[in-house]
Amino acid sequence: MNKKLYVGNLLYEVTEDDLKALFGAAGTVVSAAVIRYQDTGRSKGFGFVEMETEEMAQKAIDTLNGQDHKGRKLVVSEARPPKPKTNYGGGGGYGAGSRDDFNRE
Repeated sequence: MNKKLYVGNLLYEVTEDDLKALFGAAGTVVSAAVIRYQDTGRSKGFGFVEMETEEMAQKAIDTLNGQDHKGRKLVVSEARPPKPKTNYGGGGGYGAGSRDDFNRE
């Protein structure tokens, strides 16, 4: 079963190919992604790597977490599932109620 890893503290210049090469030493890399801002395409400084097995993922954590990569200490851990998005019925901020709610006496 594939295992997804979080990779943090990346230089903004790191690419998916860089991650594949780096994690390939620990085993078979199924996928690698650097997370980027939608509007600029600039890296957010973290990404995800999916390893083929849990054993390979654990080896990657053991060997790469805290290791120097291009002058930065990597943070490598098991990826956590994203938090569920909640919708509380509005965009937040002011204007959540009607105008009459503010003009009551």
